[in-house]
Amino acid sequence: MIDCYTASTPNGWKVTVLLEELAIPYRVIPVDLAQREQKADWFLALNPNGRIPAIVDRDNDDFAVFESGAIMLYLAQKTGRLLPSEPKAASRVIQWLMFQMSGVGPMMGQANVFYRYFPEKIPAAIERYHNECRRLFEVLNGQLAGREYLCDDYSIADIANWCWVRIHRWSGVNIEGLDALQAWLARLEARPACQRGIVIPNPMAMDDATVNLGQSLVQR
Repeated sequence: MIDCYTASTPNGWKVTVLLEELAIPYRVIPVDLAQREQKADWFLALNPNGRIPAIVDRDNDDFAVFESGAIMLYLAQKTGRLLPSEPKAASRVIQWLMFQMSGVGPMMGQANVFYRYFPEKIPAAIERYHNECRRLFEVLNGQLAGREYLCDDYSIADIANWCWVRIHRWSGVNIEGLDALQAWLARLEARPACQRGIVIPNPMAMDDATVNLGQSLVQR
């Protein structure tokens, strides 16, 4: 049994989508970001960085794992799924996972801050992060040209990048002309496990009237 401490953010979705894909037993423990539960002592004992998600593997001596990418690697290795066993193939998947962790997530997080939440609109900052997000999306689009998934076979790299790229409208980033990326987004959106994972612990609609993700989207 996996205990999953999470909230409705792209990083949280990465783990719940993966858990749904793997079909292993897990229990959701919602973390209220608005009440700063992620900074409470009980949560810091699981993740000293005070960010969601975190997991505890009850079948492995209550082993705790934090950082969404590290959790994905742990679960993929634990189950032997969605991460190839051959070293070069595994490295390719990990490279694209790190691409999301170091690029897509942080840049979209900053775009969210300056485009949505910063009290003063700073056009230069908004343009900088929109341009960088678009550049990263173009990299993904190039990789996806002629293939269904980032590394040919569906993997944790697809899940990680999709959970962020799917909120491009909320971040104010245009994906017009990125045909391969758009087809890939639709391909993952149609997967039942993806559909289930993004409504845990709560459904989150991406429009101004119903959502206020705030600083939670800054987490990479």
